This record gives sequence, C-alpha cells and structure tokens, in this order.
Amino acid sequence: MAQGINNLDSPVVNVHQQLIERCLAGDRQSYYELYKLYSRSMYNVGYRIVNNEAEAHDVLQEAFISAFSNLETYRQESSFGAWLKRIVVNKAINYLHKRRTESLPDHEHWDVKEELEPDPFEGFPFSVEKVKAAIAALPDGYRSVLSLYLLEGYDHSEIAEILGITESTSKSQFNRSKKKLKELLETEFK
Repeated sequence: MAQGINNLDSPVVNVHQQLIERCLAGDRQSYYELYKLYSRSMYNVGYRIVNNEAEAHDVLQEAFISAFSNLETYRQESSFGAWLKRIVVNKAINYLHKRRTESLPDHEHWDVKEELEPDPFEGFPFSVEKVKAAIAALPDGYRSVLSLYLLEGYDHSEIAEILGITESTSKSQFNRSKKKLKELLETEFK
C-alpha cells in the first residue's frame, strides 16, 4: 500500500502553504495574492449573512485585517479557506449584533418544536433570482440562521455557538425562516 494514502492522522494539506509562509516572512505581494484568491468567496459569505453590500465589504476588510494580523496563529488544523471563512462569519455576526434590528430570542419559552412535516418548498417553481430576493428580504435573525445552515453548511449546534443562542432556538429560527421565506415567495415574489 502506498504511504500517506488514507492516513487520517496526517495534517491538513494546505495548497497555499508557501504563500502563507511568504506572508509570515513579510512579503507584501503574497498578502495581496492571498487576498485575491479568497476575497470574492469571502465577500459572498459575508453578504449572505449581513445582506448589505457596504457592510459585506466592511466585513471582508475587517476579516482580512484580522486574519493577516493573526496569521501566525493559523495552525493548519483546517484549510486556510475554512479558517478564514470562520473569521468572516464571526465578523458578519458582529455586524448583525451591532444592528440589533431583529434580536434572536434566547429564552427557552420562545423555542418552537422542530417540525417533522414535509419540506414546504417541495414543488414550488421559483427562480434562483426570486429565492435570492426573498432571502434578502428576510429579517436579519432569520436570514443569518438560514444562511449559516443551508448555504454555509453549519449544523444547529455550531450556529448556536456562533450566535450565542441555544440549539433549539437555532432550530426554531430556521423553521420560522423557512415559513417566512415561503410566505414571501408566495406573496411578494410571484
């Protein structure tokens, strides 16, 4: 058997390791190259959470400043992109907390049991543009949980940790966001 194949104990292979090492050595061009590689995808992550172009740009800039300032703390336990994405998500969540236009209830009596009914979107013929517009129209709290769960791939326990809420609150916000999204699609985005 070839060495290294299926070795689960090996560290994460970072395709940009040389670039990161050059950054740590102070090479300004390497910082710019890392920025070019990740800025578009990280902007999209931030935008999906804050739903505001200017704030998404601010999130992006703050995330890169934080990442570059703390690059020596990157331990290669995950890919550089995953490490950076976590920073972007945290910065975007901080922007939502600053807004405080829609607070997430963190009290247990606000929690709603998770629904076991079929997917409410099954069979609805909506275009991608309409779905994007409806997601953008969701209140911040609903949009952030929906985006983190469906688009970013976090589970409810991770979302709860990121947002500082209970796991059941994350689940209930997700269920509410699906209902609200369906309502918007059926009424405002036909």
